[in-house]
Amino acid sequence: MTGKLGPDALAEVLAATGAGDAAVDAGPAYGEDAAAIDLDGAESTLVVAADPLSLAADAVGELAVHVACNDVAASGADPRWLTHTLFLPDDDPARRRTVTEQVDATARGLGVAIVGGHTEVLPSLERPLCSMTALGTTDRFVSSGGAEPGDRLLLTKGAGIEATAILATDFREECAEAGVSAATLDAAAEFLDEVSVVPDAAAVRDAASAMHDPTEGGLLTALVETASASGTILSVERERVPIRPETEACCDALGVDPLATFGSGALLAAVPPERVDEATDALAAAGIDAGEIGEVRAAAAGEDGSDADDDDDAGAVLLDDDRIDEAPRDELYPLWE
Repeated sequence: MTGKLGPDALAEVLAATGAGDAAVDAGPAYGEDAAAIDLDGAESTLVVAADPLSLAADAVGELAVHVACNDVAASGADPRWLTHTLFLPDDDPARRRTVTEQVDATARGLGVAIVGGHTEVLPSLERPLCSMTALGTTDRFVSSGGAEPGDRLLLTKGAGIEATAILATDFREECAEAGVSAATLDAAAEFLDEVSVVPDAAAVRDAASAMHDPTEGGLLTALVETASASGTILSVERERVPIRPETEACCDALGVDPLATFGSGALLAAVPPERVDEATDALAAAGIDAGEIGEVRAAAAGEDGSDADDDDDAGAVLLDDDRIDEAPRDELYPLWE
C-alpha cells in the first residue's frame, strides 16, 4: 500500500544504523522525526551533502551511501552521520531487506552512523529510491571553487569507475552480447568496491586547493562544474586521463564515453605545482593510483582563442582542441531509457 511503513516493517530499517557514534544523542526510532547530534568538541565546520539514487538497481543502497559520503569527503571533511530517506515500489520484505542491508554494511565500512530518515512505499516507482544526506566535520573546508591558475589537476583511480560497475551488473547481458568476456565483466562488477573517495580525499586534502568527485556526467561534468565554480579554464588532455581496461571494454561495447558517465570512485583535485609530489606520495602511501591530467588556467580573454570582449571566457573546459562550456548529459541515461 502507498504510504509509510508500519512499525513491524519499519523495525528492520531502523535496525540498520551503520557505525556507532557516541555523539548521536537521539538516533532513528519509531515516532521520532529528527536526530540529535552533540557537536561539543567537533571541528570548526559542519559539512552537509544530499543526493538521491535510484537507477543502479543492483546496488542502490551501497552506491547511495558512497555518493553522499563522497561529497562530504571531497569538501575536506570526514563523513560521520547519514540520514536515509527510502522510497520502495512495494512492501516486499526481501527487497527492503536487501537495500537496508547494503546501506548498513556500507555505512559500517566507512565508520558512518545512520541517525535518521524516512521510509515509505510508493507504487508509482519502478525501483527503490534512496535519498541520503551525509554530514561530517572538518577544520579546513575545501570547495570546488578553490582552484587557482597554475594548479595541476590530479585524478585518482580512473574515469568511469561507477559506470563500469553499473554496465557490468545492470547491463551485463548487453555487454556480453557485444563481445565483452565474462572474466572482464566479473572484474568490472567488482569496481563497486572502489566507488568511495573517502580515502582519496583524506590523502590529498591537505595539499589541494579544490576537490570534486565526478558523479552524473562523469569527469567532463566535474571539470565544467569546477571551472565554473572557480572562474577559471581547465585544460585537460584526454590521453592523460587514466582509464582502466575493463572500463574501456564495457564502455566501447555500448558506445559510452568513459569521460561522460557516472564517475564515482575518482577524485578530481586541483593542487599547487609545488605540492603535487606531496599529494601523489600521500595517495601512493594509501595505495591509490593517480594521474596528472591537466592544469588550471586563468580566464584571460583570448587565451583560448575567444574574442577579447567575450564575457563567457571563464568556466570552460579545454579537452584537447575542444572547448566545452556545458556539462554533458550522462551517457548511461539512454541505456536505461
